[in-house]
Amino acid sequence: MTSMKDIQQAVEQGDPDSVNALLEPYLLNGDPDEQYDLSEWLADIGYVEEAIKVLEHLQYVFPEESQLKVDRANLLIEVDREDEALNALMEIPKDDELYPQVLVTLADLFQLQGLLEAAESRLNEAIELLPDEPLLYQAKAELLLDSGRYLESAKIYQDLKEQQVVIEGVNLSERLAEVYSAGAAYEEALPYYEEVLKDQIQPDVLYGAAFAAFQTRQYELAVRRLNELIGIDPDYFSAYLLRAQSLNMAEDYEAAYSAILEGITRDEFDKELYLFAGKLALKLGKAEEGVNQLRQAIALDPEYMEAIYTLVSYFHAEEMDEDLLELAESVVANEDDWAGIYPMIAEAYERTEQFQKAAVYFEKAYPAFRDDSNFLEKYARFLIEEGNREKALEIIKELQVLEPENPDWFDWQQSFE
Repeated sequence: MTSMKDIQQAVEQGDPDSVNALLEPYLLNGDPDEQYDLSEWLADIGYVEEAIKVLEHLQYVFPEESQLKVDRANLLIEVDREDEALNALMEIPKDDELYPQVLVTLADLFQLQGLLEAAESRLNEAIELLPDEPLLYQAKAELLLDSGRYLESAKIYQDLKEQQVVIEGVNLSERLAEVYSAGAAYEEALPYYEEVLKDQIQPDVLYGAAFAAFQTRQYELAVRRLNELIGIDPDYFSAYLLRAQSLNMAEDYEAAYSAILEGITRDEFDKELYLFAGKLALKLGKAEEGVNQLRQAIALDPEYMEAIYTLVSYFHAEEMDEDLLELAESVVANEDDWAGIYPMIAEAYERTEQFQKAAVYFEKAYPAFRDDSNFLEKYARFLIEEGNREKALEIIKELQVLEPENPDWFDWQQSFE
C-alpha cells in the first residue's frame, strides 16, 4: 500500500513522474487528515499542482467542507488558474463561517488582476464582519500601498502600531518605514528605519535607512549606515554606488572615487558603477581614467544613453572631435533617437570642416532644440557661413521670438534685409 512516506521519498529524489504515479493509489486508501497534511507539504515545497490534486480528491470526499475550497482556490491562484479559483470561492455562501477568508482570497485574486477597487471592497466587507482582526487591516494597508495610496496605508499601520498589535512575521515599524519610502516621504521613514535597527541589524533595513538619509541630505548618516552594511555583507552591491553618491554630495570627492572603485572590484559588470566612476574621475581631473571608465560602461551597454552623453559632452568640451565622431558614428548607426547629442556631432563635423555632414546633424537636431537659443545661434551662424541666407533668416526670426529683448537678433535681421 502506498504511504505518505513513499510520496515524500519520491519528491526528495526529484522524480515528479513517480510522485504523480504514487498519488492516485494513495488518495484511494490514505487517511484524509494525513492527505490534508500532504497537500500543505507539497504546496510548501513547490509541488502546487500535486497539492491541488490532493485537495480536489478531499473536496470530492467532503463536498461541504469550505476550508478545502478556500485552500484549493489559493493554490489555483498561484498557478494562474484564476477562473477555477473564482468558481471555487463562489460556491461558499455568505453565511459560512469561513466567508471572511473567501473575501480575503477574492481580494488577493482581484488585486492580481489589477482590479484594486474590487479588491478593496472585498476587504472592507471582511473588516465589517471581523472588525477586530488585525490581519485584515494589514491586508488593506498592503492593498493601499499597491494602489499608490501611501498615506492611507501608513495611517493603518500607524493605528496598528499605536494599538500595540502583534502580527506574526510583521515588523510594523519596518512596514511604516517602507510605506513612507515608497511614497517618497523619507523624513517620516527614517525614524522608523532607525527604530528597527535598534532591535536588529538587517542588511535591507540598513540600506533603506541609508537611502532615506541620502534623500534627506543626511550624508554622514547615510555613509555610516552603508559602512555597517558593507561590513556585514560585502556583496550587497547597490550599497557601493549609494555610498559613493553620499560622499560625493558631502563634497569628499576623493573618498567618493575610492568608494566607487571598491564597488567595481566587487561587481565588475555594473554599468552604473562605471558611469559614476567616470564622472567622478573627470571631476577630479583624472581625464584618462574617466574616459576609460565611461568607455567600459558603454562596452557593457552600447545603448547606455547617460554614459554616451557624458562622454560625448566631455569630448565636445575638450574639442576632441575625432574621438567624439568615432563614438557618435557607432552610436547613431542603430537608428535610435539620439537627438541629445546631435548638436555636438554637428559642431564636431563643422570644426573638422565636414560641412555636409554638419548640415545633416544641425537639421536633425533642430526639432528637439528649436527652443534652445544657444543652439539656434550656432545653427544660424553655420547657415550664414554656408551661404544659406533664407534658412538663416528663419532661424533668426525664431531667436527674436525666444529672446525679444536681445538686440543682436534684430541687428542680424537688418544686416540681411
